[in-house]
Amino acid sequence: MWFKNIKAYQLTQPLSLNDEDLNRALNENAFRPCGSQDLATMGFASPFSQAGSNNVMFHRVQDRFWITVKKQEKILPAAVINAELDEAVTKIELETGAPVGKKAKSDLKQEIQTRLLPQAFIKNTYTHGYISLSENLVVVDASADGKAETYLSLIRKAIGSLPVVPLARQSLQSQLTHWLTDATPNGIVLLEEAEFKASDDSESVIRCKNQPLDSDEITIHLDAGKLVQKVAFEYQETLTGMITEDGAIKRIKFADRIKEETDDIPKDQVAARLDAEFALMSAEIDQLIVFLKKALELETTAF
Repeated sequence: MWFKNIKAYQLTQPLSLNDEDLNRALNENAFRPCGSQDLATMGFASPFSQAGSNNVMFHRVQDRFWITVKKQEKILPAAVINAELDEAVTKIELETGAPVGKKAKSDLKQEIQTRLLPQAFIKNTYTHGYISLSENLVVVDASADGKAETYLSLIRKAIGSLPVVPLARQSLQSQLTHWLTDATPNGIVLLEEAEFKASDDSESVIRCKNQPLDSDEITIHLDAGKLVQKVAFEYQETLTGMITEDGAIKRIKFADRIKEETDDIPKDQVAARLDAEFALMSAEIDQLIVFLKKALELETTAF
């Protein structure tokens, strides 16, 4: 259980979670498989469901609550539907001698989809996240805003309230650019990958990889007024990632020395390994976010 992306949110009001009440609320909004005519369903699943344990709908380590959303989709390839539609349209036109209108085609397509849905491929996906009460954070393993917002919305619906704002409520271009032009915070090492965007109307974008960020080529772009959109970094020899101007962190990789701390857990003890990995990972992510809040001078909510 190692997150690959981080969308972080700050709680704006105190949040109290009772284990029994939380489990009941999540169970009331639990995942159910697609019915014969459902295109998709979504709900909460046990974080350990893939390990064969479904008793509790969340997992708690200290004051960090790991909550998982499961989505099931039916996949109907467009090529299959279009082929059936073309065949049906051709048959009707041959029988009637008249072209099939736009609305009639749309109705035919809907009929074909309804007929084929029970035979559709099924795709299951999981969105993991956790609530950290000690740091007043909600962290979602998602690379896109839409996926993270859906996760937050489902929790809000289940427990009644989830007052959060994005960790970064304005662009971090200036702060990230400052890391290159002036000083990098202690604990951060910039790696050789970044993206820059012009601040003028041209909005030109420059991407570099395997390029020292203190090189003359990069300096020229910075002197020309380009700002950092995203930059790869290493944090305290613990993890690497790519921080973006909206505060998201992508392509996270935890250091081997962190992952190796669970090597003594037998591989057949899947639940125990997941528990240990979540404990390690969530503690490190909390530390990273607290560090970034200070380094990037992000507003904190006092309550």
